[in-house]
Amino acid sequence: MKNSLIMAPLAGITNLPFRLMVKKLGAGLVTTEMVSAMGLAGSKKKTFNYLRSDPAERPLAVQIFGSDPETMARAAEIVVGAGADIVDINMGCPAKKVLKTGSGGALLRSPEKKKQIVSAVRRAINVPLTVKIRAGWTADEPVAVETARLIEDCGADAVTIHPRFVKQGFTGNADWSIIEEVKQHVMIPVIGNGDVFKPSLALDMKEQTGCDGVMIGRGAIGNPWIFRQILESEKGLTPREPELSERRALIMEHFSYLSLAIGENRAAKMMRGLLLWYTKGLPHSSRFRGTMTSIKNLDTLVSALDQYFSFLEDRRL
Repeated sequence: MKNSLIMAPLAGITNLPFRLMVKKLGAGLVTTEMVSAMGLAGSKKKTFNYLRSDPAERPLAVQIFGSDPETMARAAEIVVGAGADIVDINMGCPAKKVLKTGSGGALLRSPEKKKQIVSAVRRAINVPLTVKIRAGWTADEPVAVETARLIEDCGADAVTIHPRFVKQGFTGNADWSIIEEVKQHVMIPVIGNGDVFKPSLALDMKEQTGCDGVMIGRGAIGNPWIFRQILESEKGLTPREPELSERRALIMEHFSYLSLAIGENRAAKMMRGLLLWYTKGLPHSSRFRGTMTSIKNLDTLVSALDQYFSFLEDRRL
């Protein structure tokens, strides 16, 4: 890793095109979307699509989820065989469809299952193993420290803590003091995650918690430049906001990557949602959003972008 900034796994977001972009913009490590261990073990083609990678994004972490130790171990072997440099176990996802299978955040309520899964995966692979957890199920069940200790005892190489409780989802504020507490009780590296929406907050997290790295999730959606901005801040520089030309160029680059991965028409439809993020906060962005349904291919995307960004440039003159 060139630095300690990590792109978090985000469903529907951290596909190969997005990972390539944030890597170019300064992320030290990128992570795939969460991948089903059951799907991998069952050789489901759709699941294997999540493992597509490119040498330019290395090192690459692949996050797997599941509730059966043997299946998780087999999945870990598969992702390493597919080129993963790091295997990450999800023990924090609050999504109902994940929880009902006993996976993700549900594992925080089962000490024995946590131990079995981490131990089984550790035995199965010889690359670094990390585990991403939450603070616990609810505020009445805080298990971050004991879970981090268990993870360390089972041979994992690092732990990532998102300091919200599973039942919180993404409501309320991330309690960074929980990251600090975990850091004080384990020897392995601790990665902090949660509510880093601007560059200064990454520096604040490191200073307040002593964490060894910062994982950024929602803060990078629509603003992948945040990694570059954090690195600039760490050097004492004023973080640069992307120029309009750079913003437009990145949108086109993202579309180009997506087109190669899934085809032009599907990429155009996916870009409609991504453009909501890329234009968030820009002047008269609502005006642009009204044209998004017309985006169906490369030509219509270029036309919509030309119209909106020309309007923005004219306003600056």
